[in-house]
Amino acid sequence: MTLYLGVDLGTQSVKVVVFDAERAAIIARGSSPVPMLDFGGSGTASRIGAAEQDPKDWWTAFEAAMHQALDPLAEARRQIRAIGVSGQQHGMVPLDQNLQVIRPAKLWCDTEASAEAGELSQLLQRSIPAGFTAPKILWLKRNEPDHFERLRQVLLPHDWLNFQLSGLLTTDHGDASGTGYYLPAQRCYDLEGAARIDAAVPTMLPMIHEPQTWIGSILPEQAQRFGLSESVRIAPGSGDNMMSALGAGAVQDGTLIISLGTSGTLFGHSSKVVLDPNGDVAEFCDATGAWLPLICTQNCTTVVEEARKLSGLSHSQLTAAANAVAAASDGLLFLPYLTGERTPNWPHACGVLHGIRPGNMSSAGVYRAALEGASFALWGGLRRLARLGVRTNEVRLVGGGAGNPLWQQILADMLQVPISLGAETEAAALGGAFQACWLDSGRHPAELYAAVAERGVTGVMDPNPAHMEIYREARERYQGVGELLFRN
Repeated sequence: MTLYLGVDLGTQSVKVVVFDAERAAIIARGSSPVPMLDFGGSGTASRIGAAEQDPKDWWTAFEAAMHQALDPLAEARRQIRAIGVSGQQHGMVPLDQNLQVIRPAKLWCDTEASAEAGELSQLLQRSIPAGFTAPKILWLKRNEPDHFERLRQVLLPHDWLNFQLSGLLTTDHGDASGTGYYLPAQRCYDLEGAARIDAAVPTMLPMIHEPQTWIGSILPEQAQRFGLSESVRIAPGSGDNMMSALGAGAVQDGTLIISLGTSGTLFGHSSKVVLDPNGDVAEFCDATGAWLPLICTQNCTTVVEEARKLSGLSHSQLTAAANAVAAASDGLLFLPYLTGERTPNWPHACGVLHGIRPGNMSSAGVYRAALEGASFALWGGLRRLARLGVRTNEVRLVGGGAGNPLWQQILADMLQVPISLGAETEAAALGGAFQACWLDSGRHPAELYAAVAERGVTGVMDPNPAHMEIYREARERYQGVGELLFRN
């Protein structure tokens, strides 16, 4: 066996996969939840928009997921050659002079820094969403000056996990391009822009590693902790979207990925940088040395879960019931902005049920409207990418919501393109393993994905042309209601 380990530090959990390159198969898995800090419970002052996690909880979940995946392998785990780490983007992990965490990490879905985001966007003359890292640093400076005084290093979540494994402070172009102090077209930090936050910020940023270079080897104590060889090497890793692109085989122009997770994302490989003057499309680098134009929505599977909670039924029960509800949910619209929105940039928006009529507010109707509401923004994103010259030959679906057959059909009908399931829903973790294998063996992720897909059943959902006009009209109403309520 020739084994590689992929890790995904997500918002809801840490996932680990062990990939056997010879068999082109995942042979072991582990997963452990990560709690979100509570800012609205009894005895705690409510902080609307706050979304934070303690990196200590990341490590606890990582250890649990690692042991879950590795312990059944016994001595075979020593055949693992390398590790690739994926992580939720944009989070701010603040470290002091001893490289200890100062306070909990503020996450991608944290909107407390929306005012700072607006200021930086105007100051730097480019769109910087509230979820990016730069506004969080300015927020820290203004709201927690004692913590800011101690700040010496700013890491992203995947950087921090790599630091725990290797002892090295590094990042990569892909994850760095979601910070607000990086220039994707030039593939470098914007040190002048970073200094506008504070003169010391440029000194707090980790070195950027190139895609096809190792950052180092595993620390001896970590190798011993998990029963791994001390020769295991650490790949640069990247943000979860960059690694999902690797794990879903989106490594050439024309293949787009929709990821249905806590957030909804639409992205694909591009051989040239895609610049959006409106700021709707994130101008990210990918994990191969090219670019990854991306649309991100703030609310996705969380919206569907909130709709499920109303009934107490399971997702499978509601999916079956919602399948009998007419397309566009008999006029019911669910604007899914439960925690604000990033695309469009409405951080102070909230969720809305609109178009309630007698008989259309059943549990099944609300559930279908939630699926459709979470999909409308992704559909708009595809249209925006097309206007900017990004072509679409195929769309692959990954993430926690990808297995829902009704959601697959809704997306196919809205986009009017066939939707295929990725060979592995946990594409980010698999992408980490692919990156490690690529650096170690030279086998390109496209080759690895093709080998994995050949072994599995990916399936294709074809669009229903009869629903095209129905959804077009529904999206116009969806967009109109949103602009009426939330546009400045």
